[in-house]
Amino acid sequence: MVTVLLALAAGPGFPEGSPDHRYEITLVLDAAGRPDGQAWAEDPAPWRARRIVPGAAPVEGDVQFEPDHGWSIRFFDAAAEGPDAPETGFDVGPDPMRPGEYVTVTEPGGTAFTYRVVGVG
Repeated sequence: MVTVLLALAAGPGFPEGSPDHRYEITLVLDAAGRPDGQAWAEDPAPWRARRIVPGAAPVEGDVQFEPDHGWSIRFFDAAAEGPDAPETGFDVGPDPMRPGEYVTVTEPGGTAFTYRVVGVG
């Protein structure tokens, strides 16, 4: 289990990115350095995630995986809780999750942002 730290690299309203907009995602990486769907399915404990934005308390959530749809995070500040909470998708692409690589984060409304992996530990 590792914690991957993501910092906003670019997106609508943030053409230069923002290191103050971050995600902390706890998950298991496979031998190739990518999130491990089998480990997620076999783990009875939720994999935790946090969204951090300036001027607000961190928002807690958990990591979800659907083989047909990929990875997402449910944040519990949303109007709906539990399985009905809106999901924020994240796509690591073909590369491993290591510092310097990029992840696309898609908000529930469909807006996509690029985040840079700034730490894995």
